[in-house]
Amino acid sequence: MTLDFSVKGKLKIRMDDHVKNILEDFPVKFNKDSKQETPAGNDLLEAGKGKLLLNAEYRQIFHTTVARGLYVSKRACLDIHPTITILASRVREPTESDWKKCVRMMRYLFCTLLYHLTLSNESLRVMKWMINASFAVHPDFKSHTGGTLSFGGGGAQVTSKKQKLNSRSSTEAELIAVDNVVMMILWTKLFMEWQGYPIEKNILYQDNKSAILLEENGCKSAGKRSQAINIRYFFITDQVEKGNVKIKYCPTDDMIADFMTKPLQGEKFCKFRDLILGPQE
Repeated sequence: MTLDFSVKGKLKIRMDDHVKNILEDFPVKFNKDSKQETPAGNDLLEAGKGKLLLNAEYRQIFHTTVARGLYVSKRACLDIHPTITILASRVREPTESDWKKCVRMMRYLFCTLLYHLTLSNESLRVMKWMINASFAVHPDFKSHTGGTLSFGGGGAQVTSKKQKLNSRSSTEAELIAVDNVVMMILWTKLFMEWQGYPIEKNILYQDNKSAILLEENGCKSAGKRSQAINIRYFFITDQVEKGNVKIKYCPTDDMIADFMTKPLQGEKFCKFRDLILGPQE
């Protein structure tokens, strides 16, 4: 890992050599004519038609590649993190369909080898979290949580994870998403303060106004469809009252965390990738 402080006010995190080693060890080779604009297709979350299990050799290659990819996806290659998260859930019994998805991700890595993470900040005393959920997108109809943290430029932290229980509405899925990430939100605030940077604003952005009302007001905003929601998802309400976090609305088109909830394509993928990775110079 290379930490580059050569540009004032910016930190560039590169893992070029490590990514090259992963590509060199991968049995499928790519060349200058290879093209891949996104790491995953719209079928990423699907079980896939190719249900035949991989043989022992390729199962081991799949497992190793995903494990190495998971390492870089949390440090320098944040743009593959949602894809790696799904592939990591398939390592026990990977199928031909999973292998094809892995090959696509590796081709994308090859085409974006020089991409890197660039972090910058507007203020180390203002944390901006974006939390989102994609409702019932998995084969078992569970939803998916996505989250990003920024101090100004680039993703200081990202998360992408399948929710562990089924929800009955997009609002409930959003509440579960916040509960998935809330401890990270509070831990990061304490961490920054122990480094000597008292947090003045810890902002949580969401694009679901119904979820925001429930999080800010608790049971007072619960209607017939939400009255059965487990009380632990109102933990965030207590944190809002204590001043540890403030919730704000963010339009869906600007919700960067959407990148971490499902495989985006085209212009939206490029827009959010550039915001998460920071400028590529």
